[in-house]
Amino acid sequence: METHFLVALLRLCVHFCALPFYLLSYLGIWGPLCKKAFPYFMDSFSVHYNSKMSAKKKDLFNNLCDFASPAGTLKILEIGTGTGANFEFYPTGCKIICTDPNPNFQKYLDKNLSKNPHVKLESCIVAAAEDLHQIPDASVDVVVCTLVLCSVKNTAKVLREVQRVLRPGGAFHFMEHVLASPSTWMFFWQQILDAAWDVFFDGCCLTRETGKELEKAGFSELKLRYIDAPLNWNPAKPHIIGYAVK
Repeated sequence: METHFLVALLRLCVHFCALPFYLLSYLGIWGPLCKKAFPYFMDSFSVHYNSKMSAKKKDLFNNLCDFASPAGTLKILEIGTGTGANFEFYPTGCKIICTDPNPNFQKYLDKNLSKNPHVKLESCIVAAAEDLHQIPDASVDVVVCTLVLCSVKNTAKVLREVQRVLRPGGAFHFMEHVLASPSTWMFFWQQILDAAWDVFFDGCCLTRETGKELEKAGFSELKLRYIDAPLNWNPAKPHIIGYAVK
């Protein structure tokens, strides 16, 4: 009971501190401003994140070529590509379709494409992850999603889109921060900070149980493990990492 009271009290304090931003959101000012500023933040954060998570990403993507088409080509659809922070980990010669709902990422995406000429851009699409109708059914070998499912509006719908665009035998590779285990300090702080986290980080949610959503999605095979990301103190340290086969 005392813990619940403390969480409620601290959440109230967080809400109070965030009142100016809630007001800006209500007035329709904060959203557009955040959409323009968030790519700049992510450009810097992605460099830091990759430096800490390089080994994890290499491990995640080391089997991408196993899912190449019978012709030997590999077509990757990346959902929420953002700045293109994953490009350096992709195999040489692969083709990439990039999607993101925020067009303000484009200049940062172009910068990472120029740094990684080993990957070939097929197209860039401005679209929400829940609606990828521009991409035909069963048309890609691999779908990649990293630090994206925390901010989508409907995780189950996104996973249905993933299964639709994957060819039979294709794979969905993911790395996402998730809700911590109950009775941990990280869980405690996630409950408190989640109150306003999405306002500051463009819809990001600290308390998603994405692993459970993946288990319910109906993939033929799911390789999933929980890890603590080697980041400095951060309420987004708890992660899931793995891949699912259609």
